[in-house]
Amino acid sequence: MIIAILSISLLATLFGLLLGVAAQRFKVEGDPIVDQIDALLPQTQCGQCTFPGCRPYAEAMAAGEADINQCPPGGEATILALADLLGVDPKPLNEEHGEHSDVKEVAVVIEEYCIGCTLCIQACPVDAILGAAKQMHTIIESECTGCELCVDPCPVSCIEMVPLKQRIEEWRWPYPEQPAIQTRTVTT
Repeated sequence: MIIAILSISLLATLFGLLLGVAAQRFKVEGDPIVDQIDALLPQTQCGQCTFPGCRPYAEAMAAGEADINQCPPGGEATILALADLLGVDPKPLNEEHGEHSDVKEVAVVIEEYCIGCTLCIQACPVDAILGAAKQMHTIIESECTGCELCVDPCPVSCIEMVPLKQRIEEWRWPYPEQPAIQTRTVTT
């Protein structure tokens, strides 16, 4: 009887150690579906979806608390990708969150009108605005996500959204126009 108890105790200890090592080795940090959803979002951190950034929106979608059609910067392409990932039917963009634009825009400060109030700096979710109190501000074009959150707080309307200039690395040669195919009718 003592041999049976020792054998079972030894097996329980061995399996416990094996499970402990396996739990440490195969540990999953966070929720993998949240990471996949977050990777599909445009990372503008604009808050138009009613969440403070893309990661909280991804967490809400994974928990079933948010719909897939709340991201204007992502547009239809993001909605289709999210629907495919989550196995749901695609929906049109919810217009109460904003409209999607195919032309990427960035904010520009009209320097003559800037009074240095710093309200735009406080509103920018990605710290793309440089300046100090009572000094003219400027926007780092490469950091600006085009979320437009800095436009409304400006008391002198010195921030405009302008289309992003296309760089040579992004330019693609347009396809030639296809000639219309002419059909001949033969009369006999």
